[in-house]
Amino acid sequence: MKKTIFTGAGVAIVTPFSADGSVNYNALGNLIEFQIENGTDAVIICGTTGEASTLTDEEQISVIKYTVDKVAGRIPVIAGAGSNDSAHGLKLCKACEDVGADGLLIVTPYYNKTTQKGLVKYYTDIANIVSLPVIMYNIAGRTGLNIAPKTAEQLAEIDNIVAIKEASGSLSQVADIAARCGDKLDIYSGNDDQVLPVLSLGGKGVISVLSNIAPKYTHDMVASYLGGDTAKATKMQLDCIDLVHNLFSEVNPIPVKAALNMMGLEAGTYRAPLVEMEEENRAKLEKSMRAFGLID
Repeated sequence: MKKTIFTGAGVAIVTPFSADGSVNYNALGNLIEFQIENGTDAVIICGTTGEASTLTDEEQISVIKYTVDKVAGRIPVIAGAGSNDSAHGLKLCKACEDVGADGLLIVTPYYNKTTQKGLVKYYTDIANIVSLPVIMYNIAGRTGLNIAPKTAEQLAEIDNIVAIKEASGSLSQVADIAARCGDKLDIYSGNDDQVLPVLSLGGKGVISVLSNIAPKYTHDMVASYLGGDTAKATKMQLDCIDLVHNLFSEVNPIPVKAALNMMGLEAGTYRAPLVEMEEENRAKLEKSMRAFGLID
């Protein structure tokens, strides 16, 4: 059995930007403290929700280092890296290790993509260049490339490839991965509306967008399930579905940044090509947040 990086709810945290487009480190620090104070089990920095694709390499590593220093060992810090250019991805991964990240979240190559054979080489090369534990990130809706269960099974044989974030949306695929890999590969839900189904298949938790605005709720939902109170956890999953749907009414992280700003938790602006929410969707999000008790 491999060492688990974290169990529970990890937040896929936003990267706050100032009005001039620069990273707002003070705001990021406040968000990190809000997460830790409310029981978040891990911080995942510079993932999709963190708009990593529009950060320069220098910004990305600086944001990760700041997060590592701010968290100061209280919970694991998992750094988003990877690239559609393997050489670039390897450079980022090594830099994440150098600044003290506890683990890596590695997205599949996007746009130019690769074959399943290419995926095996891509993840193997990363695992060989770092000593950090690696979470594979399967989100074909973004990248156009799916990690097949057979490929996950093959990669699970590598010592420091320890987990997969499954955001394919296919519970059949999650079940197939769990059956093939057993305790050789931890599974995290990458979808906030599928946390309990993934836990029921042996998942260890969620890498969550919802946790940005409801960290204690998301933590408690997972903890309730893992602690045996499946009825409570099921109710919590169902009770947050409307909010989750509104958090994904537009491209992530547009709605969740809007939600944080509504709560007075400074998330700031977006990096182009992302833009402000449509008013109709914003009104629906605000309504669901009021119903959930997040704003007055």
